[in-house]
Amino acid sequence: MSTNDVPEKFALLGLTFDDVLLVPAVSDLAPGESDTTARLTRNLSVSVPLLSAAMDTVTEARMAIAMARQGGAGVLHRNLPPEDQAAQVDMVKRSESGMITQPVTVGPNATLADVNTLCAKYRISGLPVVDDAGLLIGIVTNRDLRFETDYSRLVRDVMTKAPLVTGPVGISGAEAMKLMGAHKIEKLPLVDSTGKLHGLITVKDFTKTEQYPNATKDAEGRLVVGAAVGVGDEAYRRAMQLVDAGVDFVVVDVAHGHSKGLCDTVAKIKANSHVDVIGGNVVTGVGARALIEAGVDAVKVGVGPGSICTTRVVAGVGMPQVTAIYEVAQVAQPKIK
Repeated sequence: MSTNDVPEKFALLGLTFDDVLLVPAVSDLAPGESDTTARLTRNLSVSVPLLSAAMDTVTEARMAIAMARQGGAGVLHRNLPPEDQAAQVDMVKRSESGMITQPVTVGPNATLADVNTLCAKYRISGLPVVDDAGLLIGIVTNRDLRFETDYSRLVRDVMTKAPLVTGPVGISGAEAMKLMGAHKIEKLPLVDSTGKLHGLITVKDFTKTEQYPNATKDAEGRLVVGAAVGVGDEAYRRAMQLVDAGVDFVVVDVAHGHSKGLCDTVAKIKANSHVDVIGGNVVTGVGARALIEAGVDAVKVGVGPGSICTTRVVAGVGMPQVTAIYEVAQVAQPKIK
């Protein structure tokens, strides 16, 4: 068959990544002067434009922590029970913070085995000990456990008992570091005038801030994390559990995002929470417009062949962006009658 007989819908030239080379132009910008900060949603930015795919088993808590520390953001997959996904969010949000406002605590009658389990789960080295009224009565750390062989012993028998070195609620980071340095301690409980525990500051958080200066963090200094949901009532209930756990953004993610089910789910989440929502996947301007009208804070654009790994997020969505997407989509669509 000659080239004249090839139907119009088939391209005569096919290119792969190996056939394409990006040719740089002249630049007077030094590498140290570059800024890769990008908007993820209306309200969230990342210093490195890297976001994990909202796919099965790609990202869980440890991956999300690593990505946020490097300046990107992780999206926890939804192929696990809602309560487990929410627990993963909680693990990321507790991993480091300028001040832990809801620290993991333990009671005096817990066993050392309980302490060991909690420390392993949250990857922490110690726990404040509080009574039933929330009053700080001690602290138990890995130093207290180091030479213990009987993990059935109770916390009250091995903890460092009050009075402890503490800080007032609202203490500055500099004052906290000075106080911890003076007393050579790694954890500073924050209490009110009655002795009730309200927060915790750790040396580790300051160390991590120095080690990862470009980390993606929220207003409270905690790492940013997203989570994926599907569509429908079950997805809405899952999203609300994630919001309660402290998730920063929700990705309502299906292969074909230009659908009533996805738009309805987005609208319901936005109507009942303040969380940022990313919706997708879409490949047309009409689809992007539908998601924006439903209330998304960013649009997930692009569908790969049997995979959603090739998608991009178009943040800061608005009508100029939709117009541009629509014009590109009109040109890119094959002319199939």
